[in-house]
Amino acid sequence: MKNLLDRIDEQIVAALKANARTSHAELSAKVNLSRNAVRVRIERLEREGFIKGYTIVTGDGATSQNVTTALVFVYRHDRMKGGDVIQALRKIPEVVACDVMTGDFDLLVRVESSKADRITQIWHLIAEMPGVRDTLTSFALSSVIRK
Repeated sequence: MKNLLDRIDEQIVAALKANARTSHAELSAKVNLSRNAVRVRIERLEREGFIKGYTIVTGDGATSQNVTTALVFVYRHDRMKGGDVIQALRKIPEVVACDVMTGDFDLLVRVESSKADRITQIWHLIAEMPGVRDTLTSFALSSVIRK
């Protein structure tokens, strides 16, 4: 059975979520442990599945983060089938998330691009996919919480 996180583990995970490149020395100063103790805790958190990986967020080299985000709600012809739609969505680099939903919509697709016209192209691609009955797209005005 996996152990629960203690307060120090939670602080380490929170710091790494904010910046995965935070050094062991910086973490040790934040949590009042030695660098080696922090390293051992991180290794345990990885081994026990509390930390499943590290990732990067790429940009176009510009310092501003002018990313347009659209949420595309997708209705499929057959809710129980349609894995082909999901497979096609995986191949579109700007699709950063896809959730299977309950209720009126079948899929919620999050699309992010530095160019709004690229989102329009993707919307057309999704709407024309075999298995897609209809779509509804909303553009995000701003992002206030991002983890």
